[in-house]
Amino acid sequence: MSSLWLRLLFLSSTTAVAALAATSAVAAVMNGGVGVLSAAFGGAIVMAFFAISLLIGHFVGRDNPSGAVGLFVASYFVKVVGFAVVLFVLGAPAWLHGRWFVIGAVVTVVSWQAAEIYGFSKARLQIYNDPAAGKGGDDVHS
Repeated sequence: MSSLWLRLLFLSSTTAVAALAATSAVAAVMNGGVGVLSAAFGGAIVMAFFAISLLIGHFVGRDNPSGAVGLFVASYFVKVVGFAVVLFVLGAPAWLHGRWFVIGAVVTVVSWQAAEIYGFSKARLQIYNDPAAGKGGDDVHS
């Protein structure tokens, strides 16, 4: 994968799935299948929320890096409103265990963000447009 955004998506999603699997194992012991489904549902919503941003970065960021920031902000607003509308219109499913839903979501947020920070820290991004070395090489003399 050559795209930073796709590498981050892969790293973050695999980390979140692993953390969510551990959470689901605990949920299975404590509340059975309802706990597992609730934790998985909370985690899946969070993963979809974050994955949309990384996909926007992949498709828009390579052609227009400065425009991607504005699109991130706009998409964040649309995602928050969109997810809220869906959750309020559909309501909570009858089978949903609220505590495991929240735990699954929080575990996914923390693991996803930790993986994303780690991935960004390992990325080699040029921040400055360094000029080419002049006649004297890299040495600077006054």
